[in-house]
Amino acid sequence: MKRDNFGSKLGVLAAAAGSAIGLGNIWKFPYVAGQNGGAAFILVYLLCVAIVGIPVMVSEFALGRKTQANAAGVFKKLKPNSKWSITGYLGIFTAFIILSYYAVIAGWIFAYIARSATGKLANIAPDQIGVYFESIIGSNIEPVFWSLFVIVLTGFIVMSGIKEGIEKYSKILMPILLGILVVLMFRSLTLEGASKGLEFLFKPDFSQLTTKGVLEALGHSFFSLSLGMAIIITYGSYVKKDENIASLSLQVILVDTLIAIMAGIVIFPAVFAYGFEPQAGPTLIFITLPAVFQEMPFGALFETLFFMLIGIAAITSTISLLEVSVAFVTEEFKLSRKKTTVILSSILFLLSIPSALSFGALSGVTVFGKTFFDLFDFITSNIFLPLGGLLVCLFAAWVWGAKNVAKEVTSNGIFEFKWEKLYSFTLKYIAPIAILLIFLYSIGIVKLN
Repeated sequence: MKRDNFGSKLGVLAAAAGSAIGLGNIWKFPYVAGQNGGAAFILVYLLCVAIVGIPVMVSEFALGRKTQANAAGVFKKLKPNSKWSITGYLGIFTAFIILSYYAVIAGWIFAYIARSATGKLANIAPDQIGVYFESIIGSNIEPVFWSLFVIVLTGFIVMSGIKEGIEKYSKILMPILLGILVVLMFRSLTLEGASKGLEFLFKPDFSQLTTKGVLEALGHSFFSLSLGMAIIITYGSYVKKDENIASLSLQVILVDTLIAIMAGIVIFPAVFAYGFEPQAGPTLIFITLPAVFQEMPFGALFETLFFMLIGIAAITSTISLLEVSVAFVTEEFKLSRKKTTVILSSILFLLSIPSALSFGALSGVTVFGKTFFDLFDFITSNIFLPLGGLLVCLFAAWVWGAKNVAKEVTSNGIFEFKWEKLYSFTLKYIAPIAILLIFLYSIGIVKLN
């Protein structure tokens, strides 16, 4: 079976950036920044991206392209008959579990798009939006329906292949996402009182930044780039040898970070202009911002555009999460892409139901004191992702070897890799320690205020 590849550099960038740009950028980044001092958090975040994000992403791209294999096949080829293949299996499993509850959150977004487009959301009294949101996620039918919608849409794109599916739709969706962002930024910046939001974003107040905030910046810089979950390794396996993967990694990280900051420029000037709290937390998107849009001229239009923006970001991530498993099953079990996608999407939907009902019929069912949604989120975010990232880092640096990674990065001498020594040192020593800190903090061994 001939292996599909990306057809162009733009296609690779659109797909890889799309995988990184998701709910983490447009939903999580703004509220985490809001809770940790705004600009001060962003500066630390950018430093963490440089220290951890760049070397790990370069390594994952190199591992994938060198072997032209799925996430498990990478380790089998580079270190045959060893237990390192567990790293690949862990990444595949992690991506699949994440997608099972990520589809639920994306489903909430599409429920909001439907209500926003029909004007229903704009008619809810501001003090009732929280209750309205809870009624949506607490329903026993609607969250399941919208999760199914997200999974079917994702499956359709992945089923179409790399060039005709993931690349094609990423090249369509990413420009739309950027266009909507620019329109919303312009609207937000023209609101009276918007300057306070910009000051919050770009004037550092380090008194608001705690040690806990620094570790959260470190963790978010790692997870928001889709590292540690086999996505970049899988996409790297579709990258041609004449692509400069060091340059590609920097471009993906630049676009990802730029989108996160642009999302902040959309959100915080509007939040400050209408006197709302930037520290609203996870409810910022679903409860605070709908109230903000109600205060705004033509608010219903901009509200619809905003949730469409988040919906597009979510889909560009879900297709990359599903592709990890599809690539593995098609190659290891020699099944067709269509059959594999149908089977995995069906399993995924069944797995998503407990998370979809975690705020409704199954809200009283807990495992280790957590609902299914919270359990899946905790296990993947706090254990599997940092553990997977640490193993990839150690494998690339010490088992396959940083020199072999650098050789692949240069495409055997075609491209320059000027910062090879810095990369090697960071990959061997700085990145593993940083990821280990994330892991220990995430599971509660390192406790900070």
